[in-house]
Amino acid sequence: MPQTSQRGDAMPESPIRKLVPLADKAKARGIKVYHLNIGQPDLKTPQIAIDAIRNIDRTVLEYSPSDGIKSLRTKLANYYHRFNIDVSEENIIITTGGSEAVNFAFMNCLDPGDEIIVPEPAYANYTAFAIAAGAVIKPIVSSIEDGFSLPAIEKFEELISPRTKGILICNPNNPTGYLYTREEMNNIRDLVKKYDLYLFSDEVYREFCYTEVPYISAFHLEGIDENIVLFDSVSKRYSECGLRIGALVTKNKAVLQNVMKFCQARLSPPLIGQIAAEASIDTPESYMLEMYNEYIERRKCLIDGLNHIPGIYSPIPMGAFYTVARLPVDDADKFCSWLLSDFDYHGETIMMAPASGFYTIPGLGKNEVRIAYVLNKKELKTSMAILQKALEVYPGRTIK
Repeated sequence: MPQTSQRGDAMPESPIRKLVPLADKAKARGIKVYHLNIGQPDLKTPQIAIDAIRNIDRTVLEYSPSDGIKSLRTKLANYYHRFNIDVSEENIIITTGGSEAVNFAFMNCLDPGDEIIVPEPAYANYTAFAIAAGAVIKPIVSSIEDGFSLPAIEKFEELISPRTKGILICNPNNPTGYLYTREEMNNIRDLVKKYDLYLFSDEVYREFCYTEVPYISAFHLEGIDENIVLFDSVSKRYSECGLRIGALVTKNKAVLQNVMKFCQARLSPPLIGQIAAEASIDTPESYMLEMYNEYIERRKCLIDGLNHIPGIYSPIPMGAFYTVARLPVDDADKFCSWLLSDFDYHGETIMMAPASGFYTIPGLGKNEVRIAYVLNKKELKTSMAILQKALEVYPGRTIK
């Protein structure tokens, strides 16, 4: 039998989805599973997007331009202007989800063996796309003890080698919910400028900042415009994960030209998704405010619930809709599997993402989980009750 590729063998399993078979088996046994493992909002997609799909008046669902429909790119540029991000439609390439934007950026900016510095815990698929590009993740680890704030910039500089090509940040952060400060962003800018690095900036959660401190985009940083490659998506802010519409945004013309070659090879991003995404940009402010306030309440519900359970600690996330919590267990991977295979409380259980999958260094995150607060408050409270009951009987608990 032919062997699979070393690249494929090295690809990590998704910590978000790897337990799906166990969840499916639990459901087949009649167990209700509360999904805290994946950032799939349960809020309704804006009606304006649904109507745009229903009212499609076309006789042919044709290819779109490889870089996306121009009217969508123009409208997206105007959306960015609301956040003082000064770009035009010529700086934007529409991608098949934010994931393709990351993949295309790595394939076009990194050669095999090149290194990128990534604060961890980090979104697990960054590692997968780096492996696909032959690049090497150099992790810089943040700690739950100080709320996952960035380590000192000197720690970043210690990791820089002749093969270092860029720094990757996610702001607000997935999986921690951390929101980078102006000082932290300025320190990163100075390093990017000093060593002429790429700054890859995943900003898909910009609508979810729960502090009065202004949101800082990479494009707000002075003097590094052509070093920045920004990733975006409509999935989270409009509850449109299934549309698979994202964007790569950069003022670097060489990067844009090379990315276009990959865009042409995959022909075009989804047409219907683009139609709905374009309509979504006109979503009423009332929808955005209602969504924002709902997540504020869910955040409080979850964090209060977690920190009320003996042995659990979670910092208060200031952005996105995730938190990383430390549990009183010997192994979070085993615990998350056990919840689905061996435990239920009144016919219900919960599904969480083991945090070990958000670190590249083996052994880290062993007693941590990522939790997405994308369920309504009643379900979150039920989930916390289930978690507390589970910890009381879990064989590998570390508190008595």
